[in-house]
Amino acid sequence: MNAGPRLSIGLPVYNGENYLAESLDALLGQTYEDFELIISDNASTDGTADICHSYAKQDSRIRYIRQRQNIGCAPNHNYLVDEARGELFKWASDDDLYARDMIRLCVESLDEKPDVVLAHPWTAFIDSSGTVTKACRYPLATASPHAPERFRSMLFEDGGDDDGGVVRMSVLRRTAPYNSYHHADRTLVTGIALQGPFYQVPDWMYFRRDHPERLTRSSPTVHRLCANLDPRRANRLRNPAVRLYGEYIWGFVAAVRSAPLSPADRRECYRYIAEWLASRALPGRRGQAEAEAPAPTAGISVNDVVAGRERSPA
Repeated sequence: MNAGPRLSIGLPVYNGENYLAESLDALLGQTYEDFELIISDNASTDGTADICHSYAKQDSRIRYIRQRQNIGCAPNHNYLVDEARGELFKWASDDDLYARDMIRLCVESLDEKPDVVLAHPWTAFIDSSGTVTKACRYPLATASPHAPERFRSMLFEDGGDDDGGVVRMSVLRRTAPYNSYHHADRTLVTGIALQGPFYQVPDWMYFRRDHPERLTRSSPTVHRLCANLDPRRANRLRNPAVRLYGEYIWGFVAAVRSAPLSPADRRECYRYIAEWLASRALPGRRGQAEAEAPAPTAGISVNDVVAGRERSPA
């Protein structure tokens, strides 16, 4: 019998002092309480450690771990999975916010739908003050019961923000870990989607903060982004751009090879990879579907639904 928490929340952080306290308030204020919050501090040089120590003294669910040196964003994400004790897992961010009921509704969805491997809500973007700037419709067919259809959608469609959902740990451990090549987060989530369908909680409950310090904006080139994901990528001779892109393509192939698919489904997925590569290589074939218009943001109030925001100005 598992005596530990049912859910493990893993929060990787590096120099996150600007928004970390807000994110911790939102997580610790969840209506679902049976979780551990593991914070892996990637050798921060700002006030991150002080913030973490202060919160850990107040809430026994927090386990704070400080890395001796910066091991990179991707290894830090994987470290949290290795440390987790729960049967469910969620990655969290040091700058994003979460509605109070988000985790509860995700866990209930997994309990009610045993075939679903990951549950996540819709995403809205916020600015540095927490004001909603854009609400996104979820465009991917990850809820399909047909694995090749889920796979095709992950290849050809843009968007998602489903990597912060609640996933079954048994599924996550069967999936290749987070890597550090171009768009490695995409192949990670695709590997999960090949294990089973996702469920989208029909409400905007995940608030992704867009600010200048965010990793994808502070690392404008593919090589710099990959080096931030793992410092071992910093050597351009050993990790030229062609290798970073090549590993990205192979990540999809490897995900199909390791997934529990029938021979027919596996062949269909390989065919989609060939079509996807052709669509990237030939002019005029990229972007098969027009991007869906963003959802209206009126009526989406972060202060009304996120713990710790009660005293924030409207």
